[in-house]
Amino acid sequence: MKDMIIVDAHAHLWKKQDAVVEGKKILSLENGKSMFMGEVRQMMPAYMTDGFNSAERFLANMDYARVSAAVITQEYIDGQQNGYLSEVKERFPDRLFCCGMVEMRRDSGFLQEAQNLCAQGFKAIKIPAQRLRIPSHTWMLTSAESMEMFKFMERNGMILSIDLAPGTTQVAEMEEIIAECPDLKIAVGHFGMVTVDGWEEQIKLARHKNVMIESGGITWLFNAEFYPFTGAVKAIRRAADLVGMDHLMWGSDYPRTMVAVTYRMSYDFVLKSDFLTEQEKSMFLGQNAEKFYGFRNLTVPPYIKNMVE
Repeated sequence: MKDMIIVDAHAHLWKKQDAVVEGKKILSLENGKSMFMGEVRQMMPAYMTDGFNSAERFLANMDYARVSAAVITQEYIDGQQNGYLSEVKERFPDRLFCCGMVEMRRDSGFLQEAQNLCAQGFKAIKIPAQRLRIPSHTWMLTSAESMEMFKFMERNGMILSIDLAPGTTQVAEMEEIIAECPDLKIAVGHFGMVTVDGWEEQIKLARHKNVMIESGGITWLFNAEFYPFTGAVKAIRRAADLVGMDHLMWGSDYPRTMVAVTYRMSYDFVLKSDFLTEQEKSMFLGQNAEKFYGFRNLTVPPYIKNMVE
């Protein structure tokens, strides 16, 4: 592979997975497994025996796969990791951009959380918005306090990282947020839940100047097809035709997707595709995220020869 700046726009870290979603427990077990909403699931590769999804382990994977930098996002299913990520962003500021997370599965209090996170030096806030719509309740992204929070983030130059419910469910809410906060930088995750009808409407949000789409979890969404994920590349091509390649970013969804593929495999299917030009690959895999998240002076980790070579 020729030297290329690669930036992972969607990865996860956690000290310990300990959460409740829709009243069901999620808790780290041994050997990469978790109790997940009533059943045992392989949440991480089996070699992560202690349940600690650490920055050091991730950086080792990044170095091996020659990934220059990454954005650490969050999800309610992992539990709030603001404390651990506050440490991580201080220790590895040049390579790991960390998002704080507010608890929006309630009617109030998250504006103050956002203000506290800003004061702690977080430059982005993650909202797993797909978790705000459950059978028993809906929390609107456009509530009065929500809009206050987004305007606060806009004024303070914070980035909104957000995963949306599948399809068009929350697209109208996002359009309202974008209209009210035209200078708020937004990254929409999971490539618009690309395998679900209505995904293109999420992608079209990136027709607005400050909105980006990142592909975290795309190998999970196309897991039935599996490597080399031709359908995923065709979806990237389609999205580029809709909004321009300069609004798209690669993301791995590490470590969950690593139960099926290696970290390197989570992006090299893009490198090996004939559907994208070399310039488009460079933009998608690194240049766009490098610019959007403000990384500076990135370098490509050196190539280390494998024992099998």
